[in-house]
Amino acid sequence: MSGSAHRPVGRRTFVLAATAAAAGTALTGTAHAAAFGYSDDGSNYVVDTGAQLVFKVSKSTGDLTSLVYRGTEYQGYGGMNSHIESGLGASTVGIRQSGSTILVSVTHGTLKHYYAARSGENNVYLWTNKADTSVSATRYIVRVKKGAFLNDEPDSYTYAPTTVEASDVFRKSDGQTRSKHYSKRRVMDYDHLGWSAGGVGLWMVRSNHEKASGGPFYRSLLRHQSADGGGLYEILYYGQNQTEAQRFGLQGPYVIAFTDGGAPSSALFPGTLTTPWADSLGISGYVPASGRGKVAGVGISGRNSAYPYTVGLANPSAQYWGSARASDGWFSIAGVLPGTYTLTVFKGELAVYTSSVNVSAGGTTTLNTIALPSSNDPAGASAIWRIGDWNGTPGGFKNADLMTYAHPSDVRAASWTGNVVIGGGGETAAFPCYLWKDVNSGILVYFKLTAAQAAAAHTLRVGVTTAYANGRPQVTVNDTWTSAIPSPPTQPNTRSLTNGSYRGNNHTFTYSVPASAWKTDTSQYNVLRIDVVSGSGASGFLSAGTAIDAIDLLS
Repeated sequence: MSGSAHRPVGRRTFVLAATAAAAGTALTGTAHAAAFGYSDDGSNYVVDTGAQLVFKVSKSTGDLTSLVYRGTEYQGYGGMNSHIESGLGASTVGIRQSGSTILVSVTHGTLKHYYAARSGENNVYLWTNKADTSVSATRYIVRVKKGAFLNDEPDSYTYAPTTVEASDVFRKSDGQTRSKHYSKRRVMDYDHLGWSAGGVGLWMVRSNHEKASGGPFYRSLLRHQSADGGGLYEILYYGQNQTEAQRFGLQGPYVIAFTDGGAPSSALFPGTLTTPWADSLGISGYVPASGRGKVAGVGISGRNSAYPYTVGLANPSAQYWGSARASDGWFSIAGVLPGTYTLTVFKGELAVYTSSVNVSAGGTTTLNTIALPSSNDPAGASAIWRIGDWNGTPGGFKNADLMTYAHPSDVRAASWTGNVVIGGGGETAAFPCYLWKDVNSGILVYFKLTAAQAAAAHTLRVGVTTAYANGRPQVTVNDTWTSAIPSPPTQPNTRSLTNGSYRGNNHTFTYSVPASAWKTDTSQYNVLRIDVVSGSGASGFLSAGTAIDAIDLLS
């Protein structure tokens, strides 16, 4: 598997373009005798790129039925085609050639899908326009035949025999878990992924995800392998642990790319890919570069240099993001559809600043240096003690890294129980990243206070990144004072902690602990108990739970 480092959206220059073509009109054309061209075998349109790639698209369904590279068929496992979702069914399919480009159009109800080939390239360019919820289209999956590539990666099924959860999480004989959900990557962490073997690389290069949901830190299934073959995904919308409503409109291009075994050309990556050749193809919902704008920021002051900062733009119609330069916070986000956006600055994955910004077609919105208010970063508050870092992730806590590519029951996971003593060192690494009502509720934190500290009331904060089944913390101090049960914040209503994602809606619970709760003998430990409360959830790792960002007692 391969991926690339974070790439600022500000370098994005590929375009999506307007069309005057009539919706649903089948494209027509004449087959060409040259190596680059297409033919009709009765059931499929057969497209030859004039390089080493020939692919077929069903004339009745729009499925990709064949993917032949260097004379070898790679498409198909389990008798299934490559397609939108699990296949659209009966569709209107047409084809035409425009110079050095061949475009196949697929119309199924309100959904429109496109395949494009360029002369001399071993790539298939794809676009999908989902207009509403009348058609289910949340992914495109390339189904790769059995035996073409054999990898044992953390995000794959890898022939695991035992089902752990929901028929999509599995356990191998050695106790390690596998699932198509375990990608280990946020969407901003990769440009492409796939497989390479025998001098052949097959890759899915993602789109810019402007019409997807969840933002730069979202995680979803990306690829998997099973006994029947492998699958590469481009996720158009994914509901698991989703924090945003579904967006509609054209997504793409995303690219199926063949290589001689190496990574695909960086010229195909989002932020680098340019497609002016597609401007006049009549792709529904396509907006060219001239119809887009840019947001550029001079810098961001008040940053903590220990953390990366990301700038996001989002509204109900589109989303974008870019990395802030480490030296001064400069950022640039290009290729943005016109509109008014909420601009959010993230420290790690924690929002520490928001504002509104307007983007116009063909223009650049230049922002002066953004000054981050110190009050927006909870890490700025003086604390008697603190477990974890306020960065919007459970990073550093026990089992945190493993949970992005394994089930909590995985043999590699350290014990989910165990109490913590403040001042002994390693408190964060000893505290579990997740708490569940039915697994490890009631974790204890031991700490001492000075006489002056014990004489005063203090605020206790528990930051969480997501929750399952309304799980939230209730705290008890020294078995003498117990907080009220807090109201649950808005969180995704699907699985999260067991399918590789801690990302939800960051929330901070605050508890005002009275001075009467503390022990006055400074030689004794105070004991904080954190319980998970909720009337929802099942049992075990599917009981109500929450992911921890940081815990501290303010001075």
